[in-house]
Amino acid sequence: MVGAGRVSMTGLAAAIARAPFTGRARREFLFCLLGLPFVVFIPLVGFFATVLLAQLASGPPWVARGNPSWQTVAVAVAVAVLLTVLLVATGAARALAGACRRLAGWLLGDQVAPPPPPRPGQGVVSRLSARLGDGPGWRAMAYLLLKVPVALLEAYAVVVFWVAGLVNLTYPFWWQSFRNHPPSVQLSPVAVITPFDWSGQGHFQVATFPGTFAAFGAGAGMLLAAPWVTRAVATADRWLIRGLLGPGRLSQRLRDLEQTRALAVDDAAARLRRLERDLHDGAQIRLATLAMNLGMAKKKLGGVPGTEEAGELVDAALQGARDALAELRELARGIHPPVLDNGLADALATLAASSAIPAELAVSIPARPTPAIESIAYFCAAELLANAAKHSGANKIKIDISERSGLLVLEITDDGRGGADPARGSGLPGLAQRVAVVDGRLDIDSPPGGPTRVTIELPLRA
Repeated sequence: MVGAGRVSMTGLAAAIARAPFTGRARREFLFCLLGLPFVVFIPLVGFFATVLLAQLASGPPWVARGNPSWQTVAVAVAVAVLLTVLLVATGAARALAGACRRLAGWLLGDQVAPPPPPRPGQGVVSRLSARLGDGPGWRAMAYLLLKVPVALLEAYAVVVFWVAGLVNLTYPFWWQSFRNHPPSVQLSPVAVITPFDWSGQGHFQVATFPGTFAAFGAGAGMLLAAPWVTRAVATADRWLIRGLLGPGRLSQRLRDLEQTRALAVDDAAARLRRLERDLHDGAQIRLATLAMNLGMAKKKLGGVPGTEEAGELVDAALQGARDALAELRELARGIHPPVLDNGLADALATLAASSAIPAELAVSIPARPTPAIESIAYFCAAELLANAAKHSGANKIKIDISERSGLLVLEITDDGRGGADPARGSGLPGLAQRVAVVDGRLDIDSPPGGPTRVTIELPLRA
């Protein structure tokens, strides 16, 4: 037991001696050092804004002034409130806090999932209200404010323990070179920075060369303690990052559900594509082969006397095979049109070319959506074109599909009689349900007399 205790104490001493040289200590030192500019920015901007507004609020010298101290306090409070609202409303708080979150992931290995992006509405007022109601943005601002005292501790750990500790180690090496004065000259002692006297104006001062070894010992002790001090303040910062900069429990649950739904939608789309290929490569080919064989049999029976009845049966079987093949092809196209494999633009061009009403197509999609989104957009466009041909009496249709603010926007406009009403069973409720599966939106503008405009917004990814 004594030997084990001696070994454990030796191992503990070795671990303490190695701590300043480990990769973890270096990463935590860099995290504390590189995180300072992000939080120093806000107090600096607030300070200069307070000074400027306090000067403006004091008024010209001939105007009676109130209590300057209360005036400055009121201006400082107003600046703090306005700066906080401005940082949240512009998304700057999210950006600064996001940089701190990524820095923690890069150096400390804390991979905190980002919160969901804000969903701005239409118009300036809607966008501003959405920003001001952005919970993750306010949490990011709370993190930046709480990081100010934490950053002071991080700066204290970096400057006092690491930098001052290294400086204290150098005292015995430069003392003889810079303190080689004649005995008759009396020089002032040199201050030594310690964690208990970090201003350098206290009682720990070195006046002789033997005293430099005390400074060396203090520096060695500070460097040995530095990794543990930086680890403590970095842990507090990590706790704030995990608690304030993540998606939150409800948002994380919503994010998990969205990912699960996206996987389910993509899996369903992949299954439909496989089913279409199986029908095309299997059943359709067999039916086509059967029809060819029946056609050859019909030709051979045509020249043989007494086979009229058999020829009629073969003829009926051939027609049945052709009808089944046509139905199967139509079914396969309804499951997954093969033209979608070439992209949504080609698929919509095919729809426009085959439309009963002349259709004009405009496509502007920089990035290709996922197959499930392409499939939903294609079938919505096909349904809307079919509805227009049946009910609108239009002479022209315009199909416009583009990407706006991270959304796939499909607009179909016709110059028909208008009056489209989802309550009358025109297939529009089914489209709304299809779009709602991926949190899309269907908007119908169809006044009596026309024109009719249907707008569908879909995410680029399910």
